[in-house]
Amino acid sequence: MPIEAKIIEDSISPTRARLTTFQLRYPRFIHAELMTHRLFSRNASSSRAIPAKRLLDDIENDPAMPIHWGRNQKGMQAREEMDAFQAKACKELWLEARDGVLAIARGLESMRLHKQVVNRITEPWAHISVVLTATEFDNFFSLRCHPDAQPEIKKLADQMRDLYFGNTPRRLNPGQWHLPYIQAEERFAPGNIGKQGGLKNEGSLIRASIARCARVSYLTHDNETPTLDVDVSLYERLFSSKHMSPFEHVATPDANPNTWSGNFKGWVQFRKMLKGESYTDYTPPTK
Repeated sequence: MPIEAKIIEDSISPTRARLTTFQLRYPRFIHAELMTHRLFSRNASSSRAIPAKRLLDDIENDPAMPIHWGRNQKGMQAREEMDAFQAKACKELWLEARDGVLAIARGLESMRLHKQVVNRITEPWAHISVVLTATEFDNFFSLRCHPDAQPEIKKLADQMRDLYFGNTPRRLNPGQWHLPYIQAEERFAPGNIGKQGGLKNEGSLIRASIARCARVSYLTHDNETPTLDVDVSLYERLFSSKHMSPFEHVATPDANPNTWSGNFKGWVQFRKMLKGESYTDYTPPTK
């Protein structure tokens, strides 16, 4: 599967503050470059959570690969690409290394070593799935769509930029909710729509949206049939264990477009509306 991006939810407030959620898939070896952008809320597939067999099969059938085989030179950018013969030889060596690591990983799996260890040695050849929500993208597009960016993250950022500027966000009023992964048939089911377009069962839909953002840790959302009951149950487990990052993707417009809520500008982040949304009572261990 190639590097890919798609918009899952795109909303704009009456004050023109925009909030956009992407679903992304890209080589894990560029994940650190995306993580440097601190205004992004994100959840990502975890090497600790995906069953080893599933991950190893994915790496065998669809390994992460460089898209530009650049000739070595001074500096961070490889301006000149190798000729076809050299690039082919490099690709073969990359895959040969992949095959060796797969053999070792399968051996470790057969010894019943936990996936959180088995999966780690395969990461250079693995893809990662990420759900990402933000109000601020200018810095990301400026840096990562630039010719100096690593080719793989530039390709991802170029796709995101084209989708972002080519999409028309849905207008939401304060009290209405940006809800990634909530299907139209759930949002607009008979009896679900209240006054001013509000959701009569918004509590369940908010919880389901949060749970579905969390589940990117171990699966994708393609070809799924979501169920509200299962998702609400997962939401409760997430909150009780204080795994709060999925709570950041849901938000409602703020009347003031310049007000910050967490890392969102012009939107009230659901996480910041919850009492006890982070641990404040950590006690260091005694000697």
